[in-house]
Amino acid sequence: MTIGRNDLSKSQTVTVAAIEGEVPQLVEAREVVASFQAMIRKKSLADLEPWLERARSSLVAAFANGVAKDRAAVSAAISSPWSNGRTEGQITKLKLVKRQMYGRGKSTSFRPASSASDSPLTTKIASEPTFRAD
Repeated sequence: MTIGRNDLSKSQTVTVAAIEGEVPQLVEAREVVASFQAMIRKKSLADLEPWLERARSSLVAAFANGVAKDRAAVSAAISSPWSNGRTEGQITKLKLVKRQMYGRGKSTSFRPASSASDSPLTTKIASEPTFRAD
C-alpha cells in the first residue's frame, strides 16, 4: 500500500489495478495512509483533525483510534523539530552487528529446521527459535 506507484513492475501494476477495481475501500485506505505520511513529513498539525475524521470511516479506523488515544504524543511528534530517527538507525545497526557476531545475522539461519540440522556449520541453541517453512 505504501510502495510508490512508479516502483511497481508491470504485472504488479495490473494486479493492483484489478484489486483496487474490486475493492474501492483499499483505494481510500491507501489515500488515507499517504495523507498521514504527508502530514508527518510536512509537520502540518492543522491537518490532524480532518485526517482523523477521514480515517475513522476507512479501513485504517483502528490506527486512527490509536492516534486519537495518543493525540498529545502525535501532536508533539508533528510539531517538534526533534526526531529519534538517527538513534533508531544506530540501534538497528547495532542489533545487526550483534546478530552477526552470534551467527544469527545470515539468511542461512532462517532455513527450515530439517535442513539446518543437516549442516555441520549450524549450531542449534536451546533459546534460539526454530523457523519452519510450513
